[in-house]
Parts: sequence; structure tokens; C-alpha cells
Amino acid sequence: MASSSSMPLATVSRIGSKSPRKKAMNPSFSDLPSELLDIIMSHLVLEDNIRASAVCKSWCEAAVPVRIVEKHPWLICFRKRGKLIELRDPLQWNLYTLSLPELANSTVGYSRDGWLLMDKTGTKEVFFFHLYSREVITLPECELDFSKIAFSCPPTSDNCVVVAIRFSEYSVKINTCHPGDAKWVTAKFGYGTRMYWQSNLVYHNDRFYCINAAGVLSNFHPSSGMWTPFCVHKLSCPYIYDRVRYGGKAKTVALTEKEGELYVMFACMNEMPMVYKLVSLRWEEVSRTTLDSLTIFFGFHNCELRTNLPRMRSKVYFSRFGRDPEPCISYSFNENMHNSSKELKSWVKLCHRQILWIDPPPKNLLDLMSVSSLHNS
Repeated sequence: MASSSSMPLATVSRIGSKSPRKKAMNPSFSDLPSELLDIIMSHLVLEDNIRASAVCKSWCEAAVPVRIVEKHPWLICFRKRGKLIELRDPLQWNLYTLSLPELANSTVGYSRDGWLLMDKTGTKEVFFFHLYSREVITLPECELDFSKIAFSCPPTSDNCVVVAIRFSEYSVKINTCHPGDAKWVTAKFGYGTRMYWQSNLVYHNDRFYCINAAGVLSNFHPSSGMWTPFCVHKLSCPYIYDRVRYGGKAKTVALTEKEGELYVMFACMNEMPMVYKLVSLRWEEVSRTTLDSLTIFFGFHNCELRTNLPRMRSKVYFSRFGRDPEPCISYSFNENMHNSSKELKSWVKLCHRQILWIDPPPKNLLDLMSVSSLHNS
């Protein structure tokens, strides 16, 4: 009998592997092109992504980079008329509606962990409402005609504090309250310089922060009841150099916190948004490399930041949509342009007071929600 070493090379090749012809006639899922695998994996929820990554090496290599650990927020809109809350996924742009007659004519003030902090139009009523469980927690009537309002943590927590702020030209008036309190506590502070348009409020390290369009970062400490400018260098607005072109209402600013770090973003009409990060008490412009992994959700009431979201990286999404089936306005840092073909004549075209970013609805609730229209972005 001939030894294996004397067997013809063609015979060894047929025994050790399939011929190219047989492989083509019996394709495997592991043979899918990498580009197609990336698209498939990016559509899977985290649980299914993990299961798929265990199939084979090529699936694992495709699944891990696009694994969605964080979920992107949705847009919620309270219409001025009617009794419907409208929700949209900024990626798919499907329109969902929730019927909430008991909250008709209410306005949104702030959102966190599924809770909305709201006030009823034409009254002094302020209350918490959980969008998905529909739980309501009332607060005492607020006498202050506030400009901004926010809360530290869910109202079911013992540490929850609500802060309502009214900015005047040279002063700040602040009301604070805890769920269960009988009334709000009021404090007033002078301001050394003229007040500019303020950003949203951000709670971080036991303080509420905001930054104005002139780049001055201030904070309120509820425990001590003190409002003070924060000791960081002043961040100059990148658009302020051309007042004739931009004016006072053309630019806007938003503040957000991510993993213990503060970020600020300036936006202005058709210009590229500018993003800065607070590093060692100084604002540093975020590099293009870092922006490639970020997705910013910019709004009048809140600003959210996510990392490594498939199909949404290196973009800014603005909180505005209309009745027409148009996707919300976004800006791509990679393409250096907005997705809107229309000239943006003011920041109002980017953000709207009646719209804010919220946590996405749970899947079991999503299946029950009414889909009014279906449009892909």
C-alpha cells in the first residue's frame, strides 16, 4: 500500500478541503460579504447580537463593533391642539401616537429616565408624569414664571430635587422643591454682567449647571442654596464675531453630561456645530477623531450624547419635526453639511420648545402603540 506521503497532491487537496466548485454550490452563512454582515448585525438588538457573534469567527468580527449597548433617544412632541402625544424614532422616522386626554394642553419642561416634568398651560400646576407607566406625581403650585426647569433624579427617589429658574437681565430667581413638599423655596441672586440666552440645565455632582451664549458656565447647589459662576475659563461663542450675519437669535447653545464629563455645543443656522469638552477646568474643542464615535441629540430642553451608535455616528440630530413626513434636521461631521435643503434662517429651525428627547419606549409598549404614518429617513 502506498504511504500518504506518496499520494498525489490533487488527492490530498480533495481530502483536506472542498473544491471551489463544491463550495460555490453549497454556500455557508459564514461566506457572506463583510459589508452585508455589518448591515445585518447593526439591525440586531443587543441580545440577538451576542447570540449571532457566537456562530463563527466572521460573524463575531462583524457583530462586536456594531453592538448596540446604548439606545438612541426618541423625539416627543406635544401639539398645541388635540390630545395626542407624538413620538418619532429619529433613525427610522416612524410616527407613533399616544392618547393622553388628562394631560391635554400641557407643556414639557424636562425629561429623565422616562419621567417628564410638566406644567399645565395657563395654570401654576407642575407635575411629574411617567410616559410609559402613566404614573403621576404632583408638586405644589409654582408661583415662579420660570425660564428653565429640571430635576436631579426620578421623583420616586428620596434625593429628588426640582429646580425652576427665571433669568432676568441682571438677576436670577430660583425656586426649589422636593416631591412631597408643601411649597417651593425661593431665592434671588444678582448677576454682575448682563445675562445672555441660557442653555438647558444639567444635573451633575450635586449641582445644576447651565451655560449662556456668551460662554459663562454657572451652577446652583441645592444643598447650600447658592448660585455662582463656575471657576472655568470663559468659552467664547465661535459665531459671535459676525453680529450682522448671525444676530442674537440665530445661535443657540446646549449643555450635556456623559460619564462624569461636561460637554457644550454651539449651533448656528447652516454653520457647522462646534463641540467642546471640559478638561481640567478648561474648555477644549473636541477633535475630529472623537467626533467620529459621538452622536449628539440637541434640544431646547435637553441635550443627549451617545457613543458608537451604528448608522448614527459623527452626527448631530436637532429636536424639530413638522406635520409633513420630513426627518428631523441633522448635521454630519463627515459630510460637513446639514441634511436639510432649506436655508436655516434661525436656531428656531433647528429646535422647538414643544419637542424634547426622551428614552425610547419599551418594546412591549411599542407593539401596542398606534402608528399614524410610516416614513423612512
